[in-house]
Amino acid sequence: MSAEVLAEEFEVLESIYPTELTKISEREISITIEPDDPVEGVEPLALALNVEYTDGYPDVQPNFALEATEGELDQSEVDHLHDELRKVGEENLGMAMTFTLVTHLRERLSALQRDREERKRREEAEKERQALEAEEARTRGTPVTIESFKAWKAKFDKEMAEKRAREEEEKLKGLSPKEREEYKKMLTRLSGRQLFERDRTLGIQDENLNDEDAVSVDISQYDRTTREEEDEDEDRVTFSDSD
Repeated sequence: MSAEVLAEEFEVLESIYPTELTKISEREISITIEPDDPVEGVEPLALALNVEYTDGYPDVQPNFALEATEGELDQSEVDHLHDELRKVGEENLGMAMTFTLVTHLRERLSALQRDREERKRREEAEKERQALEAEEARTRGTPVTIESFKAWKAKFDKEMAEKRAREEEEKLKGLSPKEREEYKKMLTRLSGRQLFERDRTLGIQDENLNDEDAVSVDISQYDRTTREEEDEDEDRVTFSDSD
């Protein structure tokens, strides 16, 4: 490779990348590379492509290295880009290839950003799906079975009994001994409802007693007797002393 040929390529590259290109030596340059179509909302990416031209260039590929200058690239991504550059170089042997290598890297950085955007979108969608499922599970609750209801009822009854016991204890603390005794007696008295629930046959017995003491009255007999007495009064003869 003649110095004139390489100098001519450097001149072209400097006109295309006036701020991105840095000339390190007569045979080595560094070019800052950014995506050709940056994706908004995704971490910016930038690389430094270091190219060292060999004596056989352009019939032999130059030596090059990649270094991330903005954003993060894992080693597998860097290795993949390096392998792609080797393939592009093989396809362009015999020609000035630096511009082609830079163009390929710019396109690949844009593709990496789009991949990251899609991965981010899927992750957010998955988080939203999981949050919705968790909310549905929370609002739906646990299906009620006979066994679970009985267990809940027993626990509820126990809690209510303990609560009533605490309330009674607090109420008794504020009473005098006499008032406390009267209060306990009042609690032992059975109400009408309690009596009824204790012996449900009382109401039936009362009804039977009423039926046994009842007297049947035939009102038609009363009307007939009244009419007969009135007829006898009309037929009776009245005597007078005025004769």
